[in-house]
Amino acid sequence: MKPLPILLCLLALGACSGKPPAPRAKAADVATPFDALKADEQRARDVQKTVDKQAAKQRSRIER
Repeated sequence: MKPLPILLCLLALGACSGKPPAPRAKAADVATPFDALKADEQRARDVQKTVDKQAAKQRSRIER
């Protein structure tokens, strides 16, 4: 009877001693509430660039 618990312990240790499996796939990116804010901020920057370009064109027309 004594060899049985020892054998069970050795089997349990043997089963748990392997290295962990490699991840199968990359985790999907999670959308955060800040993504929408960042997109709005970038859109505002683009609009500001357009306004600045138009203002520069108008200044150059006025100077001529």
